[in-house]
Amino acid sequence: MQRLAVLGGGESGVGTAILGKKKGFEVFVSDKGRIKPEYKNVLIHNEIRWEEGGHTESEILNADLVMKSPGIPDTAPLVKKLHEAGVKVISEIEFAASYTDAVLVGITGSNGKTTTTMLTDHVLKEAGLDVAMAGNIGDSFAQMVATRSPEYYVLEISSFQLDGIVDFRPHIAVITNITPDHLDRYEYQFEKYIASKFRIAMNQTEEDYLIYDADDPVITGWLEQHPVRSRLIPFSLEKEPEEGVCIIENEIKININNQQLNMSTETLTLQGKHNQKNAMAASAVAQLLKIRKSTIRDSMQSFQGVEHRLEQVLKIHDVVFINDSKATNVNATYFALESMKTPTVWIVGGVDKGNDYLPLMSMVREKVKAIICLGVDNAKLMNTFGNVVDVMVETTSMSEAVQMAHKIADKGESVLLSPACASFDLFESYEDRGNQFKNAVRSL
Repeated sequence: MQRLAVLGGGESGVGTAILGKKKGFEVFVSDKGRIKPEYKNVLIHNEIRWEEGGHTESEILNADLVMKSPGIPDTAPLVKKLHEAGVKVISEIEFAASYTDAVLVGITGSNGKTTTTMLTDHVLKEAGLDVAMAGNIGDSFAQMVATRSPEYYVLEISSFQLDGIVDFRPHIAVITNITPDHLDRYEYQFEKYIASKFRIAMNQTEEDYLIYDADDPVITGWLEQHPVRSRLIPFSLEKEPEEGVCIIENEIKININNQQLNMSTETLTLQGKHNQKNAMAASAVAQLLKIRKSTIRDSMQSFQGVEHRLEQVLKIHDVVFINDSKATNVNATYFALESMKTPTVWIVGGVDKGNDYLPLMSMVREKVKAIICLGVDNAKLMNTFGNVVDVMVETTSMSEAVQMAHKIADKGESVLLSPACASFDLFESYEDRGNQFKNAVRSL
């Protein structure tokens, strides 16, 4: 019996363990930290061996195959030992993909991938396709493969998950954009991060498709230097590709496989240029899967958006409070500020992943009335924007930040939580940060 060792007892680890057991592996799950009670119960129920609070190396180094959770870097000592011992170390999406015949749609990018994934899933469901959504969102891909057999998967995939693929090959791949993010994992070399994102297309053939943002110089520059075999489907706000998606005079125009579809940008429920791009990418997937034009149009109108992404929470005394906690990098915050229509009190800060805040300067000058820093270390933000806005304050809790914003904001203005940083200094996750913001706003 082949031995499968799983490093990490979170969502992807436990999903892999369940699928591994179902496929006849002898499975052992090992977590350096504590395993959450709900995951422990699943492992116990499935009679899967596990340990927490450290790794028993002898149990792992003699495995035939190791799945490591995306949060564990390749530089971890145990991972290095596995590589030296010649043990195959893969990611959950690689493991799961080998056990499904479904059509795979894989979506990656620094920003917009969650919205694009949910929007694509929404269109396919509205069209009546048998589809499941997984990956970096919701349930793990492996657990879905173990328990369901849909005809289509829409997968949100992070660069960390792509680092561990060998044969993974989505029929349709989407790269929404690439901006500096997670550079701490890539030795602060942007090229390594770009290469990681493009792994989504590395096993594609001429029968597969790569949908990408043709306005993104990082993507187009990389494609010029490193051609892929898949058929290219660009989308653009700036130019009209021969084949692909563009916007001309407030009309989204799709031209793929000699099939045309036009729809007005006015009908999109999601606002902002970045959401127009997310809609273009999702529409391109739908067109490739031959979904009816009327269904694509209707789906774009009925989609409700993503929690913690430019989510309007409440209007209090004519001040709108907006939760964009999912903006964990500078580029996401740029889009958020760009979409603001009123003077804005901006709540920003957290764990800085090597951020360069200068690209935000023009938006801050144009849109931001005051800045509220919410992080353990705000020095970089203070240095960058201290002379740009009249009011800049430091806070150490969400309730304090929201109360301060409420005092500063006048009628007809907005309060925007868009941190541009990870959340782990003061919060468990970006969801926890967003929920605390919403609770603090509701208790004003």
